[in-house]
Parts: sequence; C-alpha cells; structure tokens
Amino acid sequence: MATQPRAAGPDPRLNRLLAALPDADFRAIAPHLERVALPLGHAVYESGGRQGHVVFPVDAVVSLLYVLASGASTEIAVTGNEGVVGISLFMGGESTPSRAVVQSAGHGFRVRAAVLKRLFQTRAELQHLLLRFTQALITQMTQTAVCNRHHSLDQQLCRWLLLMLDRAGSSELRMTQELMASMLGVRREGVTVAAGHLQDAGLIRYRRGRISILDRAGLEARVCECYGVVRREYARLLA
Repeated sequence: MATQPRAAGPDPRLNRLLAALPDADFRAIAPHLERVALPLGHAVYESGGRQGHVVFPVDAVVSLLYVLASGASTEIAVTGNEGVVGISLFMGGESTPSRAVVQSAGHGFRVRAAVLKRLFQTRAELQHLLLRFTQALITQMTQTAVCNRHHSLDQQLCRWLLLMLDRAGSSELRMTQELMASMLGVRREGVTVAAGHLQDAGLIRYRRGRISILDRAGLEARVCECYGVVRREYARLLA
C-alpha cells in the first residue's frame, strides 16, 4: 500500500466520515492523513495481525472477510467512502479475526494507530462519529448473517450487488464468479445460476469478469429486506 504526495490525490473529504467532522476536528486530523493506493486484492490487514493504521477509503471498496482455520473465508461486511477500515484500533482490540481486502481498487487516506487513538480520546465529535459508524457496521454484519441463513441466493446476490454499487460509484463492477462465490460463502455453481437468473431478467450483464448493472430499480424490487435495513441504518447514524 504505497503512500503518495497529498497534492497528487483526491480531497480527503470525499470520505463521508472525514467530511462530516467539524472544521476544528478535521484540522486536527488533516496533517496526519497519508494518501495511499488501494489496488484490487490488496490486504489492508490480515486476520489476527496487529493493525498499524486505520484507512478512510475515498473511491475504493474494502471487504471484511471472516477466515476459518481451513483457509476458507466469507464476507461479513463491505466499507467504502462512507466509513473507515480498522475499527478494532479505536475499540481497544488492536487486532481482529477478520481480514480486510480491497474489492474495488482506488485510493484512501490512512492515519497511524497512535495518532488515531489520541484523537479518539481527545476529540469528542470524532469519537462519536466513529462509534456511530461502528454501530452501522455491526448492523450490516448482523443483517448479513440473517440474510445468509434465511434468504435465497438470488436475494443475497442482489443485496451484495446493491451494497457494492452504493460504495463503488460505478454501474460496472470488476468481479469474477469465483470471487463472488467466495464473498457469499457458496459454491461457484450457485453463483452461476443466481447471476444467470438476474441476467435473464435484464437486471445485469455479466461477461469476462465484469458485471454491468442494467436496472438498479429492478434489483431493489427483487432484493430481500436486509438491504433496506442496512441502508436506512447507515443513513440514520451517519446523516
């Protein structure tokens, strides 16, 4: 994850958490923001590893994966420019059994652990904002578990695509069926059938590792309640 000069990068306030900070709080954190490239597949942190930074994505999407002892993994949440990656740092855990991997390439801004901890303790509004985001993220994780247990694979795929769309800022996603299967924790054949249903309905077009969203309203009509629950909770907590 290479750092880059501030002048070459986007505005940190393209991240919604940073944009929501009062001016005084933003001025306190701004000198410590390092712009970083977030290439596709890059591990922001590993399962059980000590986290040295938090990352505020601006145009990248990061998947949080729970990794089993066998090496198999399943996505439990996604984070884009609405949030921050590395909540265990300010929650006092230092590490987590999950793994964070870039799902859609882009850039972000990172802050060293020691700096973030100090600001979390001394800047009340920054602390409140990070805690509200954490509550929204927990809602997403909880709803993902419920969705995976009670709803069809077609509905799960619709939910996942809509969550990605909300964060990727593009109607085209670079995604193989193998990767989708890994994210959803199902067999590749299941994703092939579910994606085929959505393509036959005219909602998406899949070819050569790219998914084009043709009808977002159609996906929203087909998705289960879980997507709406997560979206409303993010809007309520991070408005």
